Amino acid sequence: MHTKPKVVISALDAERLEKLIQSLPRNAFPGRDDLEAELVRAEIVEPIDVPPTVVTMNSTVRFEVVSSSEEFCLTLVYPKDVDASGGRISILAPVGSALLGLSQGDEIEWPKPGGGTLRVRIKEVTYQPERSGEYHR
Repeated sequence: MHTKPKVVISALDAERLEKLIQSLPRNAFPGRDDLEAELVRAEIVEPIDVPPTVVTMNSTVRFEVVSSSEEFCLTLVYPKDVDASGGRISILAPVGSALLGLSQGDEIEWPKPGGGTLRVRIKEVTYQPERSGEYHR
């Protein structure tokens, strides 16, 4: 078992996510306990103090599947912002909550359709609102 990477979350994201979680029924999404645990163990910092390589809400991230070197990009969003493009992943999806607060170079286990996992490495945070000066989006 791999140790979990350090997690950094902006105070604004943490506040919004706590409100979102509290607004939903207890069994509304399968990764609720995991997301709550990530928020508890996270280092919470002011938006202006978020390192530029950390995945925050509305960040776009480039990944690499470690075993195949295949790359893909996803944007981490709130449920209301998910669309049919396939380029956005909800924070309420297990993979979405696993991404929050990670940094470039971190690796996570990614569930494969049909079972099993892939090891995925965060190659680059290609867009981060805080890095762009968008502290109150």
